[in-house]
Amino acid sequence: MSRARDPLVVGGVIGDVLDPFERSVSLRVTRNNREINNGYDIRPSALLHQPRVQVGGNDFRIFFTLVMVDPDAPSPSDPNLREYLHWLVTDIPGGTDATFGNEIVSYESPNPTSGIHRLVFALFRQLGRQTVYAPGWRQNFNTRDFAEIYNLGLPVAALYFNCQREGGCGGRR
Repeated sequence: MSRARDPLVVGGVIGDVLDPFERSVSLRVTRNNREINNGYDIRPSALLHQPRVQVGGNDFRIFFTLVMVDPDAPSPSDPNLREYLHWLVTDIPGGTDATFGNEIVSYESPNPTSGIHRLVFALFRQLGRQTVYAPGWRQNFNTRDFAEIYNLGLPVAALYFNCQREGGCGGRR
């Protein structure tokens, strides 16, 4: 897929949160048995519970870290809490889902108060098991810095969806 048509580029995820990368592992995110694809619009009430996140591969000896962030917190026009960390799971064996990993930052459902927020899932391959640790904060988390600290390199997969308050409609303000 050309960079110009890549939904992660169009949605600003590449640039705001992640550097360009080549997807090498499948990442499937579902809620209520419905798959979430790039750019989908989902209301907070549909995300009260963590979605199911399946990681591709068939080697249980390869481990992954899943990061879920909101780069638009508290509002897209003033994202001074960018990136807000909603979930962090480490040690996910290849070919399984996030429930097989170690949830080191518990899931916090999105609750945007203004504008349309992008919620980004980024998947990284770990160098080994139990090599990634929890940050001390959720606000102003930085996915790139986190990946560098733990030698995770570029993501192996990513996905994002849009979320706005229940009665919201309209732009990214």
